[in-house]
Parts: sequence; structure tokens; C-alpha cells
Amino acid sequence: MSGRALGRAGLEVGPYAFGVAPLANLGHEVTEEDAASALEAAWSAGVRYFDTAPHYGLGLGERRLGAFLATKPRNEFVLSTKVGRVLVDNPLGVQPDDEGFDVRSPLARRRDYSADGVRRSLDDSLERMGLDRIDAVFVHDPDEFFREALEGAFPALDQLRREGVIASYGAGMNQSAMLADFVLNTDLDVVMCAGRYTLLEQGALDDLLPAASARGVSVVAAAVFNSGLLARDRPAPGSTYDYAPASVELLARVGAIADVCEANGVSLPAAALQFTLGHPAVATVCTGARSAEQVRRNAGLFDLTIPDSLWADLASAGLLRADAPLPTKEETP
Repeated sequence: MSGRALGRAGLEVGPYAFGVAPLANLGHEVTEEDAASALEAAWSAGVRYFDTAPHYGLGLGERRLGAFLATKPRNEFVLSTKVGRVLVDNPLGVQPDDEGFDVRSPLARRRDYSADGVRRSLDDSLERMGLDRIDAVFVHDPDEFFREALEGAFPALDQLRREGVIASYGAGMNQSAMLADFVLNTDLDVVMCAGRYTLLEQGALDDLLPAASARGVSVVAAAVFNSGLLARDRPAPGSTYDYAPASVELLARVGAIADVCEANGVSLPAAALQFTLGHPAVATVCTGARSAEQVRRNAGLFDLTIPDSLWADLASAGLLRADAPLPTKEETP
């Protein structure tokens, strides 16, 4: 496997990482057959880094991913999962999920960022996936649990890294400011930042990305389509931003970005995927899919040539920060 470094332990990843949340019935059901074919299409497209979490479908994402990866040589892929939500028996029995996944399960989530919670969560994840090890572990969404994560989860993960149980650890969040705090105050070596460094918004340039660069921390850029707003050539009515209906102002801004893309002969989704890789701290772009067709479409977007004029035109129109590092033709996959 060759590509950019993920963390400091020798892990390497390509530009396209596969996030399993959609295959865990996020929003609506995905059949077992469609999930398996999407994962196989990702493998065929050269994807060798897969990310999941207990949160995704109350374990469904881990089970589906584990069943697939069990058929592949273990030394040929990188696997990450997350801690912070331990799955426990639901006292009400089998219930529909109330956090966005179309599943019915006898399990419920319990927030636990303690050292014991980290170890239990990882043991449970390994059992669900049926694999012998996890390469990288993210503390998942500790927005309201900053102190608990800093005093419990991170020291536990640091110990597991020293023991060789995991290769790398970090945090995964939908904000950049707290990720920057963790970068500066722990010895983590990788973070997953969802939605805060994209073609639409580059706020992470003010906190996370300079901190990551200074500390040698790798960034996995997730949600680079801003939960759908940048996923089509033009924003469609009903497009979402951060999983809620996009405002009129946001739709207008994305429409203006799409105009510039069109004038340069570039699709908006291709620009969205490739822009993020221009920052030297970004190791890979993590995006999900619900079908093999979507996987092949996303893989193809990484291969499209984007002229430098696109970035220049976006910056001159005030649609892209002038200080954002840009992908070069040599860096573009």
C-alpha cells in the first residue's frame, strides 16, 4: 500500500477512504447485498482504508464491514473505528433507532469516555467485526465530554498505542476548534474532521490545520460534500447541510461555486473531493456510499483533471479563501 502517511506508526492510505455509516442504514435501509457490493466495489477501486463506528446502525456498520474484510488479507488494509458510545442492552428490548439509522435493535448507546469504556468498546468492536486488530481509533464526538475524554479516553488510547494494541489514535468530530485543542494537549497522531474543511467552508484553516501541521498530526477529511450540498453538479432543492435543510444563503453560495466549476468544465463533486487533498496535513478524504454505482462514481471523481484556473477563479470571486493550499496537478490523484 502506498500513499500519504496516516499518523506516525507507518500506516499509509490512498486519497479515497471509505466511510461505512451509509451502509449501516443511515437515513434508510441498505440491503445486505447492496452493502456487500458497495464494499467490493471500493476494494476494486483501490480503497484500502475503511472507517466505521459502533454508533453506525447500533453495530450494524461494524458487522457488515467486518464480514467483508474477513475475506481480505489483513495486512492489505487499514481499519479505524471509534470509542465513546458503548453499546448496551436496551431495557425496553428491541426498539427502532432514534439517532438517524433505519434499524431495530435490542441495543442502546451509552456515552462512556472513561478508560474502562474505551477498552470495553474496543473489545466489543473486535468481536462484532471478527477481526484480530484495529489500526486507528478515534474518540467519537466528545463535544460535551471534553474533560472526560482528556482525562479518560486519551490516556487509555495512549497506553494501548504504547502496548502495540493499536497503531494510532485521535478524535473524530464535526467541529475543528476542539480537535485543535486535543491536537495541542495530547499526543494523538490522527484526527477525523467532518465538514469543517471543504470547498464550501475552510474554518479549519484558523485552528485545526495549523496545529496539525505543527504537531505532525494527520487529518482525515470527512463529510467533504457537507452532507449532500456539494454532492451534485448543482445544489438540488431540499439539499441538506449538516444533515438539516440548507439555508437560502448557502444554496446561493453553492450555486455560485457551481457556476465557476461549470465555466471551467469541472463537476462540483470532483472539485469538492480534490480540493481538500491540497492541504499537506490532509492524508485522505473519507466518504461513504450506498451502492457499488456510487462508489465507482466517487472513485472516478478523484481521477478527473482539474485546471488551476478553477481555484484561481473561485478565490477571485470570494468563494474560496485565498490562504487555502491548493492541489497541484502532481498531487491530484
